[in-house]
Amino acid sequence: MAKKDGVTIKDVARHAGVSIAAASYALNDTGTISDATRQRVLKAAEELNYHPNAFARHLKKRKTHTIGVFITGFGGLFFEQILDGIHAVAVETQYDLIVCPSSRAVSKILTQRQVDGAIVFDTRIPNETLTRLASQRFPIVALDRFLKVDYFFPLLMDNVNGVRQVMAHLVEQGARRVNFVSGAGDSFDNRERMLTFMEEADKHGVQYRVYQGDFNEKSGYQAGLEMIQAQDVPDAVFCANDQMAIGLMRAFQEHGLRIPEDVGLVGFDDIVVAPLLTPPLSSVNMSRYQWGIRAARQLIDFLEEGKPITCQRMPTRLVVRRSSLISPSSRLKQEHHESTADHRTGTESLD
Repeated sequence: MAKKDGVTIKDVARHAGVSIAAASYALNDTGTISDATRQRVLKAAEELNYHPNAFARHLKKRKTHTIGVFITGFGGLFFEQILDGIHAVAVETQYDLIVCPSSRAVSKILTQRQVDGAIVFDTRIPNETLTRLASQRFPIVALDRFLKVDYFFPLLMDNVNGVRQVMAHLVEQGARRVNFVSGAGDSFDNRERMLTFMEEADKHGVQYRVYQGDFNEKSGYQAGLEMIQAQDVPDAVFCANDQMAIGLMRAFQEHGLRIPEDVGLVGFDDIVVAPLLTPPLSSVNMSRYQWGIRAARQLIDFLEEGKPITCQRMPTRLVVRRSSLISPSSRLKQEHHESTADHRTGTESLD
């Protein structure tokens, strides 16, 4: 049947020979009507080319079955794996995703509550905005900050444990001077990592200096140049993320410094290229994919069933690779392990 302009639910009900209420139940998959009636209504809607006004239905139900994911940008391996985890959960449910990397989208979608709930990993969104919006009808899961607000649920990584493992490892390797390259100043994770680093350095009697970075490779490269120019190359450098560690590694290597023979290096996040670098980069690992899965699953369970969201820390662990083995004996053991692996498999061992 050709499409007719202005077809309404009344037309569908008349065409199917049912009441408007029965047509509404069939089209919205609600109410107690027989399957035969439901199928007759759906067939009539198809024949009339009738499409319910989804926006009006959402207003009535006050549900959109959509989750907003607010991140700083699409670029980089870090966010990609989180989004993969969120998407893996969403495709198993009736929920759609809106991923918002721009401040304009945040203003429009978040503040106007055009989604049922939000997963936030965007430091550009003010705490005041999230505090005002969080409610039982609009829960917010945050991956980048801690606020004591009802229906605001921080799901954070265990930065403290990760940093403590790094410092224990470096001290065991014999490091007595360790520099720290800090990330963005407005980052919750960066603050935790930096403060824990300083506490652990003091506890172990390690001398240190903090250099300011910005979580990107360029800032890590600049921090490396600053250390070289200041003749402040320590026993090891700990970077608040892997991107900065990659930049710092390049600066050191361009100026003839060998890693780890002259200076050890550790990053954080354990991105997929970390074991592929030369030398392979020691880094703190946390499954970003599982992080995304847990955030999405808990938020949807809360929206659908009212299940409490558990604000637990995502576990972290240090993955030791060659870049941090400043002890000659450790390097020899690693080289022997790699040589054995090479002989056994015919390929280079990346870890």
